[in-house]
Parts: sequence; C-alpha cells; structure tokens
Amino acid sequence: MTTVLAVIPARGGSKGVPGKNLAAVGGLPLVVRAVRACTGARLVTDVVVSTDDPAIADAARAAGAEAVQRPAAIAGDTATSESAVIHAMDAYESMHGRPVDAVLLVQCTSPFITPADVDGVASAVVEDGADTAVTVASFHAFVWRRAPAEAAVAVLAEDGQGVNHDKAHRPRRQDRPEDFVETGAAYAMDAQGFRTHGHRFFGRTALVETDPARVLEIDDPHDLARARALAPLLDEAALPVREDVDAVVLDFDGTQTDDKVLIDADGREIVAVHRGDGLGIAHLRRAGLRMLILSTEQNPVVAARARKLQIPVLHGVDRKDLALKQWCEEQGIAPERVLYVGNDVNDLPCFHLVGWPVAVASAHGSVRASARAVTATPGGEGAIREIAAWLLGPALDGVPVHVPSHTPTPNSPQK
Repeated sequence: MTTVLAVIPARGGSKGVPGKNLAAVGGLPLVVRAVRACTGARLVTDVVVSTDDPAIADAARAAGAEAVQRPAAIAGDTATSESAVIHAMDAYESMHGRPVDAVLLVQCTSPFITPADVDGVASAVVEDGADTAVTVASFHAFVWRRAPAEAAVAVLAEDGQGVNHDKAHRPRRQDRPEDFVETGAAYAMDAQGFRTHGHRFFGRTALVETDPARVLEIDDPHDLARARALAPLLDEAALPVREDVDAVVLDFDGTQTDDKVLIDADGREIVAVHRGDGLGIAHLRRAGLRMLILSTEQNPVVAARARKLQIPVLHGVDRKDLALKQWCEEQGIAPERVLYVGNDVNDLPCFHLVGWPVAVASAHGSVRASARAVTATPGGEGAIREIAAWLLGPALDGVPVHVPSHTPTPNSPQK
C-alpha cells in the first residue's frame, strides 16, 4: 500500500493574527478545515498536524488527524515549513514503522482548500509520476513592477515597468499567454526526493489548477474578515443531522426570544417565546439528545422556562464557555458533538468550543459569520423548531404546529 502522508503545519504563535490556526471561518477552526480537506481526499492515507500548541493538537485529534509535537527549535517565526514536514515524516515513520511514499504540505492559512485540491496534487505525484506538485490559479492580468532603486539614474523610480507584457503593446486577453499564481494551499512531493533536496520544488513540478474564486491566504485580520464573509458563499451548505450531535445547548434572549422587552407601568418586563420552539425541544429531548439552556444573567424567567421545557439550565455564569466545557465534562459529552445555538457576541467563545455552532437568522453579523450553520428563522420566531427539524427530519417535519406564534412571559432583558 502506498502511504500518502498529509502534513499540516499549525504552530501556536502568529504575529499577524494571534491564535490564527484556531480562528473560526464558517464555524470551523482553520486547522479543522485543513484536516477535513485532507481526510476527505481519496489518496491521502494519513493526516498529521505539526504543532507546538496543545489546543491545536486537541482540535486536530478531534477532527480525525494525528498530532505531532513540534520542537521549539523549529516552531519560531524563522522556521521553515519544510523543517516541520521533515520532522513530522520522521515522527510518523517512527510511530508506524513504515516509510512514507509521498508527502503533502497543506496550509491552514488557505481556508477554502477542498479535498479535490488535495487529491489533485497527490495524484500528480502518486499516479502521474511528477516529482512535485503545487496548487495554482490561472490569471490573465497585466503585472507591473516599479523600477529598482539602482535604475533611478536612467529611469524614474516610480516609472512602472511591465513584467509579463510590453507596456507599449496591450494584446487582447485571449492573445496573452496564460499565467498562474501559486495559491499556497497544497503541495505534494515524492518523499525520497524531498528528503534528498530538502525543499518542496525539485525535478518535474506539476501545476494543479484550482478555482481562482477560492484563492485566499490569511496573513492579517483583514484576510480573516474576508474569509468569514466569503464562507457562506463558498462553503458547501451543511446542516447537522441526528448522527452528528449528542447534545443541544441553547442561549435564551435573542435565541428563544426576539430580544425585545416590554415594560409595564410597574417596571415589570415581558418577553415572548415561541410555542413551536417548545414543541421542537420536546421532540429533541424524546429523541435522546442532552439539552441545556445556558444564560449569563441570573434570571427567574429562564429557570421557569427551563422547568416548563423539562430541561436543565445554567444561568448567572460569567464565562459561558467555561460553564459549557465543565457541563460537557460532567455529562461525558465531547464538545465536537455539541450543537450550540446563539445570537450575540457573548456566544462566540462557546462557538469556538463546539463542533456545531449555529446562529439564528437575526444574530449579530459576527456571530453569523462564525457559525457553521444559520437558521432561516429569526430568534423567538421558531428558530429552535427549525433546528429540531434539521436533526430529526421527517419525524418532526410531519408534525403540524397549530398554536399561537407567541406567548408572553416575564423576563429580564439581559442575557
């Protein structure tokens, strides 16, 4: 059997974007997106994440990869990706007792890499006989460069010079040669040749074309913001089903309500909840899913609603993510098997903890951008029932809901 090892370098330090490799895009940490692209590839037999960060290692293992502890000597800003790949190859061969035939370098910083991209570079080396392969995207742009400083005597330093064209002649797009830009997403190398040469390009290099629309490397916060904005457009739509989830954890205000508060003349506060949500929660509970309401404020109405729904509640907690993590440990539930529903920025730490962060349609923009799935229904208008239908399918879709849309309940406005 040919061993094709995908190595994903993911160190903990990053000056441009602190904690970058655990930053969520489309509801998934960047390292998890890279792991899934590799595990979904036909030719990849093993996936290793090389890291110096325990949290990244935990996320990698939960996503289905092995984690290799990277020594400090090759984990700094000046360390090369090649050094991490060679170390990971050595560790893999030592652990498994078999040689690597082809090795892939896959970057977390390319969030929209696909299994097809990974298979493309692997196939070029394993099946087509190339020595190395790289993902590229075609472009027909005119490339310019400023004149070098030493040429300032002969030509103004600001005088633009054509790189791939004569600036005095501008041929039509179809008459210009096709150029390619290296995407930075994936590379493949014959393992023996890589050990011999010590770098990712040697011998015959195959160019594996990818979709230019998916080319984005995250180097600074602006790149991360663009990735999060593009994720709903570029990611394949994915909704959880019952087999994906062991527990459902719900925020309250803005998720089970519309985030509005009515105040009467005596200062009493009233909110509205959706009876369809109650029906959905009842079906989720009967289906064997663990349920929890998690709220920041110590709020009598939250406890009253939880009692009516017959599910536990944790409220009055300063750190929702820490409370959720402790609850998962006590219940023996893996966080990646938890679906968490939220609507505002104080839900983001929980989003980064669970496998299925879900935003309601009315959620804050940053929450929707960080979610793995977004409901079509706003909070307080049946969003929880919609999620229940995702998980239970026809078992719930076939149940008509002939109830008033809202029921008044006294509440405090805080989450």
